[in-house]
Amino acid sequence: MAPGKACHPESPGSRRGLFGSFARLNPKAKLENAYHRRPRLETPLQRTAPHFLESHTMTGEIAWIDGTVVPRADLALPVGDAGFVLGATVTEQLRTFRGQLFLPDEHARRLAESLAAVGIEPPVPVTTIMQAAAEVAAHNHPLPHDGGDLGVVAFVTPGDLPAQHGGRPARPRAIVHSFPLAFPLWAAAYDSGVALRGVNVRQVPLADREAAAAEPGARAVLAHADGRISETSTANIAIVRDGAIVAPPAADALPGISLGFARHLATAIGIAWHESSLTAADLAAADEILLTSTPSCILPATRLDGRPVGNGRPGPTFRSILDAWSAAVGLDIRGQAGACSSARHASP
Repeated sequence: MAPGKACHPESPGSRRGLFGSFARLNPKAKLENAYHRRPRLETPLQRTAPHFLESHTMTGEIAWIDGTVVPRADLALPVGDAGFVLGATVTEQLRTFRGQLFLPDEHARRLAESLAAVGIEPPVPVTTIMQAAAEVAAHNHPLPHDGGDLGVVAFVTPGDLPAQHGGRPARPRAIVHSFPLAFPLWAAAYDSGVALRGVNVRQVPLADREAAAAEPGARAVLAHADGRISETSTANIAIVRDGAIVAPPAADALPGISLGFARHLATAIGIAWHESSLTAADLAAADEILLTSTPSCILPATRLDGRPVGNGRPGPTFRSILDAWSAAVGLDIRGQAGACSSARHASP
């Protein structure tokens, strides 16, 4: 298959942009559903042409730091940056479909809220950071790789730690870089599912180590001290019970952009969605368990603590949401992951 096409199988019946076929998911909705009526961040990132791409002549992968374009291989931070010394970094990961950022407004809003929560004032507006993310993706996506899409990371650090720089006040740093999505890590899970394990440790990555020690490849289910389910280390979690999806409320879990999009898709195709605190017993009794995250969009969990979830296979609700997601972005998500994974395995 030609480079750049092997990993972009079209969703059946769809040849339009990220949301061009969304109305087809529910003819009655006609794009009047809650997703398209949601408040949107007023940002130029989807409405202006790239501006810094014309200011450099780099042909390889690029990154961006505080308004400066650099070769990705040269991207570096001082070891005295508080992001290293204290682990004080606010990070937002996005992905592309056909090289375009997916849900950039929502990611921009969450980045701004996270920065405000920890008291970091970014060196440039968040809209500028997200514009840079869009332009880095636009430049890096056509470059030779397996033809798949990109993960794009935008992060902000507090800057140099004053204690290691003569007491001088710090200026925060903002960085954007991208990388090919690691499809082989989850491509098979669309068909086989993911194994989950309850753990005693609540810190990442120690929790995942405990889960993998009990069952190779298993992911940890994180819970609050009182037993309320939160999420996994890399994904939000929801269950299917009697045909309806039930997800933890915002008080129990971190706000998931992919989870929110799954909710809008469910509403569009007529699947009921509720929010309620979940326990380990709820997971054990679930008909299906769904995991949502930026890179893989949605995956089924088919094993929990060594036992099958439902019949032990990806269920109909998972398949319906995945099909709706593929239709919404105009690309066969499962097919792309499988094609890209095969392409990488075939590479010398």
